[in-house]
Amino acid sequence: MSAQSVIQLEIVVPNETRYLSLIGNLAEVVAKTLENYTGDREALAYHLNLVLTEAMANAIEHSPPSNNGPMMRVCIYIEGKDLHILVYDQGRGFDLESIPAPDFEALNERGRGIFLIRSLMDDVSYRKTECGNVLEMHKKLG
Repeated sequence: MSAQSVIQLEIVVPNETRYLSLIGNLAEVVAKTLENYTGDREALAYHLNLVLTEAMANAIEHSPPSNNGPMMRVCIYIEGKDLHILVYDQGRGFDLESIPAPDFEALNERGRGIFLIRSLMDDVSYRKTECGNVLEMHKKLG
């Protein structure tokens, strides 16, 4: 992250679902406070809340229980006109490219998170690191 970042946030929380709204609301606040953003702030705020909540919910579901153990780390930063969101987890990981598109005919509400994230963000990647996994999401703001 460069010294020219307009916003740079990092939050660490236990991998528990009770923190989902906190993280989602944080993303909304970021969207609503962007300088020089000429797009629809309300739509951006909603989209960021949705993608971050989905990413966190997936990470929590596939990570070991907290019990003074693994924590979730979220980083949000802006460089120029690029928004970056990184969600770190300690789960077993997955192959992002092997996730199929959901079956919208079925009534199953599961399996749509990655599809939504990919639809609302400009670039999405997932990789293993020495300290776990990271889901990176990028959005062009201009």
